[in-house]
Amino acid sequence: MVGRGPRAHSNSQTLLRRYNPRRVKIHRSYTVEEVAQLFRVHKNTVRAWVKPGLQTIDERRPTLILGRVLARFLHERRQRTRQRCQPGQFYCVRCRAPKEPAARVAEYVPITPISGNLRGRCGDCGTVMWRRASLRSLTVVAGALDVAFQQAQQRIGDSSSSSLNSDLDEVA
Repeated sequence: MVGRGPRAHSNSQTLLRRYNPRRVKIHRSYTVEEVAQLFRVHKNTVRAWVKPGLQTIDERRPTLILGRVLARFLHERRQRTRQRCQPGQFYCVRCRAPKEPAARVAEYVPITPISGNLRGRCGDCGTVMWRRASLRSLTVVAGALDVAFQQAQQRIGDSSSSSLNSDLDEVA
């Protein structure tokens, strides 16, 4: 990408961009230019959406698109590319696919008393993968994985001895 400046990007990066359909007002009609401004894309990008299936109100100019049709188009487009993880799988960001952790081993890292994260390493690339899970749904999410539970770190107030940097005298 020589000579295209600091904002140069490949076609694969533009395909990975997600457009939030909730930004669209469903009771409004949009021109191509307004849709382009709403999602910060070029007008030709919006015109390219019309070719594969984004419906316009009619064939006249300016091209008008109903808000509810635009929101549905973007939602369906997002659902087509979405990849759901099965039980025992995490989504690997580097591989861009659901994967099982190496050696089918994961670690549960508690965040709150009722939920936490499952952590494992991708068997293909070695990247650390995370998956959110509540304690209630842990057996379903983990599937056939061997899950090790990490002990929660002790808080200062829970310790029996005072902190080393405390100015308080210990009572004997």
